[in-house]
Amino acid sequence: MILGIDTSNYTTSCALFDTQSGKMISEKKLLPVKAGEVGLMQSQALFEHIRQLPGVLEAAFSSFCQPPALEAVCVSAKPRNQAGSYMPVFLAGVCTAKSIAAAQHIPCFETAHQIGHVAAALFSIGRLDLLQKKFIAFHVSGGTTEALLVQPDEKHILRCEIVARSLDLKIGQLIDRVGVMLGLPFPAGGELDRLSCSGKLLKKPKVTLKGADCCVSGLQNQCEEMLKEGVLAPDIAKFVVESVYAIIRQMTEQLRLQYGNLPFVYAGGVMRNTLVSERLSEQGGLFAKPEFSSDNAAGTALIGSIFYQKQKERNGENG
Repeated sequence: MILGIDTSNYTTSCALFDTQSGKMISEKKLLPVKAGEVGLMQSQALFEHIRQLPGVLEAAFSSFCQPPALEAVCVSAKPRNQAGSYMPVFLAGVCTAKSIAAAQHIPCFETAHQIGHVAAALFSIGRLDLLQKKFIAFHVSGGTTEALLVQPDEKHILRCEIVARSLDLKIGQLIDRVGVMLGLPFPAGGELDRLSCSGKLLKKPKVTLKGADCCVSGLQNQCEEMLKEGVLAPDIAKFVVESVYAIIRQMTEQLRLQYGNLPFVYAGGVMRNTLVSERLSEQGGLFAKPEFSSDNAAGTALIGSIFYQKQKERNGENG
């Protein structure tokens, strides 16, 4: 049994992965954000993670009549596996993971939040074979709009190279800002998705790409103008969702021209959107189930199981 912990910008998550049965138990809880606000200061988010982690862990372990024997812990220690990648919120998970590992005399492995997202998506769609192959993964969330060239990596399990990104506002930020503007709770992705289902597309989205990179901020300005003009909230939501789909589709088309017929995997909270996932799935895109697309610790636990297996193999060789 491998324990995974992830304390991202807005979700406290843990997961227990049974390496023998392949069963994954995942628990998570959103950080509380006051109505009308569009985020938290890192210090406040760190405090909320520390407050929430015991309850999230207790919920995961409550699935067992007897406490399971943990073999290892794995934690998301930073946003990406890149030099200088750091956010204070991940300290909550790192401190908890290292404490559990020390108390249990088991190894504690570290990975990156982004790698966890990709791994969770592969687990969800039953494509763990891609861990040994090259593919393109979109990571689209409140803080990230990136397309990644993903390849196997001996040290980190996966190596993620950014091949396209937003040059200004992130797509998740657009959704959250427009959602709050329309009176929806933060984070607004799920509610905006539902609201858009009753809306009408009053004007065709215009996508701005530079190569495969996108520009998003102009869409927020358009939505603000639509609201001033009296356009109904469902119609504004519909425009945002259609715009997001158009952006991701055109970025995908540009990357297919560059990288050929590689598998395309879509992860991150924004990729839970019904319209976006349905249309891109019809075009061959691979989408995680909603619970494995938004922030979670399942991918972190999965990566931990691979680290642990590699460590056992090395110890066996050394022994």
